[in-house]
Formats: sequence, structure tokens, C-alpha cells
Amino acid sequence: MIKKLSLISVLLILLLSCEQKSEDANAIIDKSIEVSGGQFLKKSIIGFEFRGRQYAANRYNGKFSLSRLTIKEPDTIFDTLNNNEFSRFVNGETIEVPDSMATRYSASVNSVHYFAVLPYGLNGKAVNKTYLKDVELKGKTYHKIKVTFDEEGGGEDFEDVFIYWVNTESFKVDYLAYSYAENDGTGLRFREAYNERYIEGIRFVDYNNYKPKNNMVLLESLDSLFENNELELLSKIELENIIVSLNSNQ
Repeated sequence: MIKKLSLISVLLILLLSCEQKSEDANAIIDKSIEVSGGQFLKKSIIGFEFRGRQYAANRYNGKFSLSRLTIKEPDTIFDTLNNNEFSRFVNGETIEVPDSMATRYSASVNSVHYFAVLPYGLNGKAVNKTYLKDVELKGKTYHKIKVTFDEEGGGEDFEDVFIYWVNTESFKVDYLAYSYAENDGTGLRFREAYNERYIEGIRFVDYNNYKPKNNMVLLESLDSLFENNELELLSKIELENIIVSLNSNQ
């Protein structure tokens, strides 16, 4: 009887430990969203330029409109995505887009806006967060948190897996990594934030975008590879000409 009680006690401790780690991950991400200006972001109008295209986002208490303007002479292409649908306009006229392409265009527009305002959005209903451990990275301590998505509500790329390194003192996301599906397997990326600036209370950063020298490594190991200078700089993710206004009159 004593052995059975001991076993039950151990199981309860393990369950409570797992629950606590899940709660910690949620609390850490919530705090990170807060210090990054989430309270302003949810009622904001943001415009920026990224790789020659113009982007704009209008958010108000859960409602959103995300857009992308592309100029390819002689055409002007305007894509817009809101809570309900995706629409494309070419030279001011609505264009019918097949569902398969609308899904692809929506994901493309959403992806740029998603990365532009991280960690905002990581407390969505389809987001699952798991606390991995505390780690040392470039002389600072970080909460290492894994993020996955439910198929329902998780978007076209719901199978992508992310890891966020949240500074234990500032609660800012200084690094992130993710895995994604490629035609020949799984791609891996690691991003290092730099050029931090606050505009109207909202934090924006640019990223050094790295990849491993081969994809035969684990997503969870990318921080160790970065620490040992074993990642290859692939590109820079830079937001330019950012404009923010707070949306308070709707």
C-alpha cells in the first residue's frame, strides 16, 4: 500500500511540474508581449517597407486588415487579408483568385506581418507553448520556449515549429528559430534580433537570418551552433520607413 501511495505521489508531482512549466511558458510570453507594446499594437495602424514592397496593418481589438502593395511595371498589385477573406486588386480592379492561390498569397502576406510584430500573436487560441529550459546565450540568460500550432486555426503552415529565446531580465525576444517544410525535407532558420527601436510604444527589430550548414541537426540545437559560430548568415530581415499611429477612435 505504501509503495502504491509513493508511486501516486511521484506521478502527481510530475503532472504538477508539467502543468507549472506550461503555465510559465504562457506567462513569459504574455510578459514579453506586454514589454514589446502589445497593449498599443492591438489598437494600431502600422505601415512599413520590406524588400521593395509596402505593407500596412490595421488592428483593433481582434479585428485586422493586413495588406501588401507590389509594383511591377506596368502593374500595381494590392493584396489584402482580413478576418474573413483574402482579396487581390490589380491596377485598381478586383481579380478572382483560385482558392489554392488565395491560401498561398494569404500566407505570404500574413508571414511578413507576423514576423514584423513578434511576439504579438503568440497568445492566440491555436498556439501551444512549452517551456524547455533556461539557457545561456552570448553571456545572457534566456527562457527557451517551444511553440507549435493546432491544425484548426493554425494557418497553412501550422506544422511549422518555433523556438523563442526570451531574455530573463528584459523579457524581450532576442532570438528565435523555426523549422518549416521544404520540397526536399525540413528547412531550419535561426534569427538574431538587432536594431531595436520603439515607435509609439511598440518594439520593432531587424534580424540577422542564419541557416545551419546542413539540415541534419535538431531545431533545438541551433542556439548551441550559433554560440559556436557554426551557422551561416543567409540574409538580413530589415523593416524600413516604419510609421505607427494608435487606433483609438473606432
